[in-house]
Amino acid sequence: MAGKEDLKLLGLLVSPFVIRVRMALSTKGVSYEYVEQDLFNKSELLLKSNPVHKKVPVLIHNGKPLCESLVIVQYVDELFAGPSILPTDLYERATARFWAAFVDDKLCPAWFGIVMAKTEDERAEKVTETSAAIGQMEEAFAQCSKGKAFFGGDSISVGGAVRGKCGGEESGAGGGRGRAVRQ
Repeated sequence: MAGKEDLKLLGLLVSPFVIRVRMALSTKGVSYEYVEQDLFNKSELLLKSNPVHKKVPVLIHNGKPLCESLVIVQYVDELFAGPSILPTDLYERATARFWAAFVDDKLCPAWFGIVMAKTEDERAEKVTETSAAIGQMEEAFAQCSKGKAFFGGDSISVGGAVRGKCGGEESGAGGGRGRAVRQ
């Protein structure tokens, strides 16, 4: 760790976006307090920490809140010692960020659309969109993994971490050393 840290993660157990952050914290071996949120009855802490979007995840580091899972993952990667989450090569790092944004912008909305579809026609359309996005991801994996087990090669990266989630709005379960607190 970067020293004596006060880390608190506001999350939702089932949120794939929170899972992404928990995976990053776990990869770095960082201890933190996990505070479960009720998104139907948002806590004052959540509303104060993320007044713009009013959603999780929020990482509060020494009293300063950070929002949006990809931003948090990159922050955790840069701040804490341990295995790198983002590649060190600038081109590979940019590529990982591209695919992370692709998952958020294309794959997750399509997949979530399947779950939320009101008609079979809507569902079929979202299944087609999801299949197309997955096809693109599979092609990218074949190129970016270079025959290795992970998207970025020999170890987990932000590309791998983002696929640890996919669902609705930024809203975890996951490894890590989080101490759960119900709020």
